[in-house]
Formats: sequence, structure tokens, C-alpha cells
Amino acid sequence: MGKGGVGRTTTAINLGIALHQDGYDVIVVDADLGMANVGELLGVEPEHTVHDVLTSSSGIEDALIGTGAGIDVLAGDRSLGAYADVDPAVLSDIVRTLRDRYEVVLMDTSAGILHETTVAMGVADGILLVATASDVAAHDAEKIAALADRVDGTILGVVLTRVRDASDAEGFAQELGVPVLGVVPYDPSLANERSVLGPDDSSPASKSYRMLGTSLTDAFFEGADPIELDPAIDEAWFESDEAKADPTEADSDDSDDDDSGDVLGMFN
Repeated sequence: MGKGGVGRTTTAINLGIALHQDGYDVIVVDADLGMANVGELLGVEPEHTVHDVLTSSSGIEDALIGTGAGIDVLAGDRSLGAYADVDPAVLSDIVRTLRDRYEVVLMDTSAGILHETTVAMGVADGILLVATASDVAAHDAEKIAALADRVDGTILGVVLTRVRDASDAEGFAQELGVPVLGVVPYDPSLANERSVLGPDDSSPASKSYRMLGTSLTDAFFEGADPIELDPAIDEAWFESDEAKADPTEADSDDSDDDDSGDVLGMFN
């Protein structure tokens, strides 16, 4: 989960692809019921959606879609009418069913502290905060962390995106009080929500998602304590001209980022 515009959906998708490339059966569920965009970013057009499953007009099997990236998705419906008809509480039943089929279930959660967000946090084995290294993002992440505690959710740590300076990670971790598990360096293609991880992609952002995937599998499948994991970061990533670019100028194209609102991304 994460603050709007921080790359929450991009993180969910690319983390899922990284885990698939590492040999895991992965599905990404679009639990952003009001602003669904996972299917759009992956270039799939679902005949049935998570909204249909939530209203019992479709079964889960009918709504699952394979993608060229190797992961499956349970995509959402972008219409406001579909959002008005759903019961978010049913999300927990969907996740329990998917756990029997997949090794990893990733949920891209809604923008805002909404019912579907609290349901997702309550059913997840772990919650991964997604944020940029700013004071505003830290404050919002702190609020969401408090909400997770109220629903007995388990926060694994935070992923910082669009980072231009490696030193930002340490300050953010101290302010929020949770471990930084990954740092994704600024990448213009990710900022415009155009990029998904390819098998031969060697960009710093892609490397960071692969390292993050390794950390999370160590925590979930090897029993490692997230606090003791080394963060997915390499200072060499921040030596490029793109990483050092003027943030105001570089972020001018971010208006199409559909991660609007106030929330996080989840790892189940």
C-alpha cells in the first residue's frame, strides 16, 4: 500500500514479475476497487473482473487472466457503477481461495483508508508500505501503519520509490520506525507507468525489484526476520544522470500516474 502517485501499482506488478522469474506461482489482485488499473498497465482486457466475483456474478476461475509477463491477474472494473455494487468484505474469501492455488498472492490496494483497504490488511500475511522519501509520504505511511495495527495487520517494511539519493532511505526509516526493505531509484519509464520487468532487464529499478523479491521470499519461505534483512539497495544505482536529475523537471510527466490517493501494496 502507499501514498497516491508513489508507484504502488508498478511495485505490485514488477515485484510479482520478479517473483515469477524466481520460480514462484504469482497472482496480482487489483483490490483498488474504485480506481482499478492493474489490467490496463499489463495490457489485458478482462471479460470478468474482481468486481464480478465480489457480486457473485462470476466465479474466481472465470476471472483469472494469464499475462505475457508470466503472472496471473485478477483485474478490476474501472466503472463507478461496478464499485457501487461490491461488498469489499468478500475480498477475504477471494484471498483465501487464491492461497490454495498460488504460492504468492499480491494485492494492489485502494487509494484511501477505505473498507477494502482494511479488509486486505486484515487478511494479508504481510503488508508492504510503498512511499516516496518525502515528509508528506512519511506522515501518510505512519497513519496507515497505525491503521494496520488496529486491524492486527503485520507490516513487513517499506519500499521507497523514485529515490534519487541513497541517503534518503536511512532518514525515512528512522522517521517511520519500520525497516526499509527496498529502494527503487528514479526511472522515467516507471514514473509514467509504462515499464514492466523483462527477463533481461538490467536497469537499476529492475535490479531493486529482484532484490526486494529475494528479501520477501526469505521472510516468507525461509523464516527470516524482516528487520534483519539487508535492504534492496546499491549506491551505484544513484550515480546516473537520470537519478540525479532535477526532481521538479523529471516528475513533470507523472500526471498520468493512476496511483492516486492514500494507501499501500500488500504481500500475502
